Amino acid sequence: MKITAIRAYQVDLPLKEGRYAWSNENAVERFDSTIVAVETDAGITGHGECCPLGPAYLPAYAAGVRAGLKELAPRVIGLDPTHLAVLNRRMDEAMRGHPYVKSAIDVACWDILGKAAGLPVYVLLGGAQQSDVKLYRAISQDTPAKMAARVKGYRAEGYTKFQLKVGGDADVDIARIRACRKALRDGDVLIADSNTGWTMHEAARVAQAVRDLDVYIEQPCRSYEECLTVRRRTALPFILDENIDGMGILLRAISDGAMDVINLKISKVGGLTRAREMRDLCISAGVAMTIEDTWGGDIVTAAIAHLARSTPAEFLFSATDFNSYVTRSIAKGAPQRKAGRMTAPDRPGLGVEPRPDVLGKAVVTVEA
Repeated sequence: MKITAIRAYQVDLPLKEGRYAWSNENAVERFDSTIVAVETDAGITGHGECCPLGPAYLPAYAAGVRAGLKELAPRVIGLDPTHLAVLNRRMDEAMRGHPYVKSAIDVACWDILGKAAGLPVYVLLGGAQQSDVKLYRAISQDTPAKMAARVKGYRAEGYTKFQLKVGGDADVDIARIRACRKALRDGDVLIADSNTGWTMHEAARVAQAVRDLDVYIEQPCRSYEECLTVRRRTALPFILDENIDGMGILLRAISDGAMDVINLKISKVGGLTRAREMRDLCISAGVAMTIEDTWGGDIVTAAIAHLARSTPAEFLFSATDFNSYVTRSIAKGAPQRKAGRMTAPDRPGLGVEPRPDVLGKAVVTVEA
């Protein structure tokens, strides 16, 4: 089997809440997603999706996905999409860095592999460790009262894990955390996610002020070293996200005891191939994971569901149903949340079928 063409489509994904805000006064009203179709001479087409959270969250941006594909796609035409290690090595040789550009191609090739084998991707990733997986809900940054009200609303829909977007004024963040914890029940999970927004002294102050609460501290500062310093000053459980962007830093963080949980974002590390490697290392090291992505719609949600379903429950801290945050569906058959949980489709590949009327015309086309 050989790759004969790669096409990319641009789709806007408006938010159901109208706006999503996080640290440093960053906010978006819609997500700019790129859907990639990888076509083969066997008549099998696979699909992937990459949707950066604006240009200020990670070293990635939506137009960069499409610009990168124009450079990268010609170098993988003619490769066998089912030889995933070869594919990823060729992509790394052709383009230094830019893992988010490579991610959608890699995921699309996993989709092809599953379709060719007649198996869902979660089977290829190790098998069904769970029948379904628990989800978390991200709570956009707002006033303490409005965030607490959203927590109550989503809890009524079945969610029991909540990620608060903090990383603003320390006094307000302390109030946000306390108000939202008060809105929850014993056993519910609360995460205060600064998204790199605090300085070390602010992070230390917030952690000290909420030390009596059942709350996780996530990615308080920009650099790994700053986060490690804060980690060593608090007894609260600790999550790293933005800094964990590959195997090298993951190995260092495990050695340093830098966190209890990581957020494993598929496109941040280059696709399902790299994410599976990091997932398996975390399991061996006893580190739990939230399996997710930077953002996205139905195809991203399907990829998350397959990787999460093939992860043992004790190491899956949570997962994300990003397609429930947006108003537009881009694929049929995608996972849908039910009582705060979702599962991966049992159909071959990712188990989703893109909607041609939503994708429109390709904005990037590279053919043999």
